[in-house]
Amino acid sequence: MLLGRILDEKFASLYRGGKIHGGVFIGRGQEALSVAIGSSLRQGDVFAPLIRDLAGRLSFGEPILDAVRNYLGSPKGPMRSRDGNVHRGRPREGLLPMISHLGAMIPVVNGVLMAHRFKGLASTVGATTIGDGATSTGAFHEALNQAAIEKLPLILVVANNQYAYSTPTTRQFACKSILDRAVGYGVAGAETDGTNLSDCLAVIGQAVQNARAGNGPQLIVASLLRLCGHGEHDDAGYIDPELKQSPLGRDCLKLAAQKILDQAWSDQAALDRWQASTVQQVEEAVATVQREAGPDPYQEEWCALACDRLREGFEDV
Repeated sequence: MLLGRILDEKFASLYRGGKIHGGVFIGRGQEALSVAIGSSLRQGDVFAPLIRDLAGRLSFGEPILDAVRNYLGSPKGPMRSRDGNVHRGRPREGLLPMISHLGAMIPVVNGVLMAHRFKGLASTVGATTIGDGATSTGAFHEALNQAAIEKLPLILVVANNQYAYSTPTTRQFACKSILDRAVGYGVAGAETDGTNLSDCLAVIGQAVQNARAGNGPQLIVASLLRLCGHGEHDDAGYIDPELKQSPLGRDCLKLAAQKILDQAWSDQAALDRWQASTVQQVEEAVATVQREAGPDPYQEEWCALACDRLREGFEDV
């Protein structure tokens, strides 16, 4: 969680300094939920992250340099300079590049899980995260229905941060809770406090176990608040101040740190050392990438990543 927060803040700083072109979307306030997903999965599983899932990517195994190289446009990054922010991944390792139209990630995960089934790969699961707004898309409904019929081991996590960009949930759906939709599709559902790491770990961990045991799709709805704009270009002036002061507006990172202290698992001096060490780790990664040459427009072929020279796993970039 700490690494995700500090790395996100570094990306935001680089964006404001004109060092990153395109959008920067940070996960402030969503780290507990994101980490719970990434750490509940294992090798062989599939993870299709949300735009605010840097912490989950890291806990699933994404190298820090992958994230930094992608944002700064290094040819050594996983997308070989062909994208500038969150649309990165390593499909052969189960980390899928994100599609911005978030509901569209669900059928992609379904397809991978069907492929696993056809290949006889047992005990693998697939997880993806979407926002509350994505539950209003056709892709969400079609893919969840497909997953239910096929009894796919899908873990679908909805980060209900109360706004689809700037549209409040009251203008998105009329049901009492997004979780009500689980019953309509015949899938298992559970809710979690997205600000509470322990609660997220318990609920998502159980959902992963259920899916892995052959109990079909699991719909998880996590309640929280985005503690930033939709992206660094957005000041989030539309967020209701009362929500910021409510339990939804709590900072999951501060809550986790306080629990560590309350339970005497560590002390403030250790937390300070973790902070300093993590800042140093991030600064070293950024400095490394800033020393790398960018793509040469006169030499670069700009061919598809599927070509032999650029395919995943090819190291001599």
